[in-house]
Amino acid sequence: MTSQPAFTPPPNARAYHLHTPRGTFAVVDHPAAPGVEPRGLALLLPGFTGSKEDFTLMHEPLAERGYRTVAVDGRGQHESDGPEDDESAYARGELARDVLAQAAALGAGDAPLHLFGHSLGGQIARAAVLLDHTPFRSLTLMASGPAQISDSQQQRVKLLRDALAVMTMAETWEAIRAMGPPEEVGGPARGIGGEELLRRRWLGTKPAQLLATGRQLTTEPDLVDELAALPLPFHVLSGASDDTWPVPVLDDMAARLKARRTVIPGAEHSPNADQPLPTAQAVADFWDSVEDTEGPAGPPPTGAADQAPPSND
Repeated sequence: MTSQPAFTPPPNARAYHLHTPRGTFAVVDHPAAPGVEPRGLALLLPGFTGSKEDFTLMHEPLAERGYRTVAVDGRGQHESDGPEDDESAYARGELARDVLAQAAALGAGDAPLHLFGHSLGGQIARAAVLLDHTPFRSLTLMASGPAQISDSQQQRVKLLRDALAVMTMAETWEAIRAMGPPEEVGGPARGIGGEELLRRRWLGTKPAQLLATGRQLTTEPDLVDELAALPLPFHVLSGASDDTWPVPVLDDMAARLKARRTVIPGAEHSPNADQPLPTAQAVADFWDSVEDTEGPAGPPPTGAADQAPPSND
């Protein structure tokens, strides 16, 4: 797992609060690299217990390919405000409408707007395009499956929800850290940034957000057929192993969506952190293919990352 010493945006990025009719959202906004022809804009949605900083290592390589990238903290996540205790504010439809408001506030104009979601962020992105796909040129689902998470991960989420019912966020963090080293425990204790920064992110996230979205991850219905009916190009990307949605499950979802399928060697549930450069390359290749062709960019793979065989680990 790649680690950064600080939640510091890349040199050319700007951190600010994006104002929308549905509230303000903390974002990191990185322009296309100077001297590179602009190719489009991408809205990046993080996963459960994650934040906009999860995409830190992808901004610059995507900028070199001509893409402006805007990573966002969702409602109640890290530096975006939200209710402490009102779980209804984090219903899937509410979070989906937030994404549509973010897209509108970015004012892409004639620039193609690509939507990208990691894990929980992928399911929120799916809900957004099912409400209204017209703002978006494509949808990429990274390590984000067709329905509820695996049984083992459901048990982990239940443990977290049980802990949050009786402990404060600070007490829960200490309990998580007492379980073992971050590389074994995973979850909020593992990611881009040092321990104190990850703790700060955890404490900034609203308990109601974790409770509501955790429940959603364990009960999410299969909406792949509804998604496949939309006139959008799809990309399903994952690491070579994933215990949240097993790789064969993601393979099947990609086939049902007639999506481009990419497997990143050496990556697990967070290819953006495990292997950011090949992940960014695969994402930019997909976006390029969408702009260079009319209609969906289908499953034919290009590049070593796409050709890597899936793993059942």
